[in-house]
Amino acid sequence: METVKTKDAVGMVLCHDITQILPGEFKGRLYKKGHIITEEDVPKLLDLGKENIYVWDPKKGYVHENEAAKRIAKAVAGQNISLTEPSEGKIEFISEIDGLIQIDRSLLDGINGIDDIMMATIHANQQVKKGKLLAGTRIIPLIIREEDLQKMESICTRPILEVVPFQPWKVGLIVTGSEVYHGRIKDQFGPVVEKKLKQLNCQVVEKTYVSDSIDMTSQKILEFRDKEVDMIILTGGMSVDPDDLTPASIRATGAEAIIYGVPVLPGAMFMLAYLDGIPVMGLPGGVMYHKASIFDLIVPRLVAGQTVTKQEILQLGYGGFCLKCKNCIYPDCSFGKA
Repeated sequence: METVKTKDAVGMVLCHDITQILPGEFKGRLYKKGHIITEEDVPKLLDLGKENIYVWDPKKGYVHENEAAKRIAKAVAGQNISLTEPSEGKIEFISEIDGLIQIDRSLLDGINGIDDIMMATIHANQQVKKGKLLAGTRIIPLIIREEDLQKMESICTRPILEVVPFQPWKVGLIVTGSEVYHGRIKDQFGPVVEKKLKQLNCQVVEKTYVSDSIDMTSQKILEFRDKEVDMIILTGGMSVDPDDLTPASIRATGAEAIIYGVPVLPGAMFMLAYLDGIPVMGLPGGVMYHKASIFDLIVPRLVAGQTVTKQEILQLGYGGFCLKCKNCIYPDCSFGKA
């Protein structure tokens, strides 16, 4: 790097981006790296407080910020992620699909532990839409030692972040409750679940209604298993009331209960079990009434091919309290974030 007076820089080439900040109006790149300074640029640069312009004289063993950002991004990005062009030394990561973002926290901590390298991400294991900003990376100074970049690349033996598509699962939906079964009230729970599943690229291939009966409900679960659906969901009947028999019905099939009762609100009475490898879930009423609930923390992960353990569900207690905001912005909030 060598310093040149701005008034003497006409005809010279910028070695880094120059940012302009207009409070409340604009913050962004005014001049891009490689721009040739003109007479007209001089007063603009002076207005920005740029009395001097830096000209980069690359020395062996050092890498410029833009090239460094490209190398970091190439090393850490996995499937279904696109990259922006370097701007002010920074590259951002964007989802190319609707899916579940997965992040390797140990690798992320590893590269952030290297001097002069940084990467910041959103939280992992959340549903993201195509075009969603996921992360950003850059180096801190204008140049970095080649050996530090090589260290970063050696750490990244696998992608740090990727977006996994939702599998087009076939779902069997069982709506419980004598009041619905006998037509006394209209089913409002089923349509909510069907809408959520559609957003996850899943299809309810069959929906059935059952009374408050362990025999009837467990038989329907077994029928769906034999039809080779990918997932079975039961709505309602999850509380401790005498007529709420969904948990007992799931257990009656011989399914292995992973958990019943979770540290998440809404959704504390949630149940997850497996029947011959098929996830079977009992959804409490909170899923019907709230935009964000235990459903949105667990089901997207299952549909993306993850196995969710009891310990992982128990850890949702930290951040598992929904504030029920008037204008819900989930997943861009604290709910379900550790």
